[in-house]
Amino acid sequence: MTEIVRIERLKRTSMVSIHNGIAYVAGMCGNKGDSIEDQTRLCLQKVDKWLAEAGTDKSKILRAEVWISDQKHFDAMNIAWEEWVDPENQPSRAAGVCPPAAEGYDVEVIVTAAI
Repeated sequence: MTEIVRIERLKRTSMVSIHNGIAYVAGMCGNKGDSIEDQTRLCLQKVDKWLAEAGTDKSKILRAEVWISDQKHFDAMNIAWEEWVDPENQPSRAAGVCPPAAEGYDVEVIVTAAI
């Protein structure tokens, strides 16, 4: 049986779970009430932090899911995404509209990366 490593265990989630050389990073959000671009930038900074904790980086992201609260945020979210993403190693990405779990959050990013 292969070991599962969990980084920063919280009450309902682990910030990262690692199995078979793959890091699964929990959904990251920005600050409540900030602009969509600022929320996206902050959640991507958090993704970078947790990828580093797992021993990997954004160039090794295999898959990303981006959830926004409203379709009107799509272009602004993409501005921040395009500033951040490694242009030589763009992951497969899905983006969708989903109501936030808590009021004021407009974007959540979830990634899976090779180590």
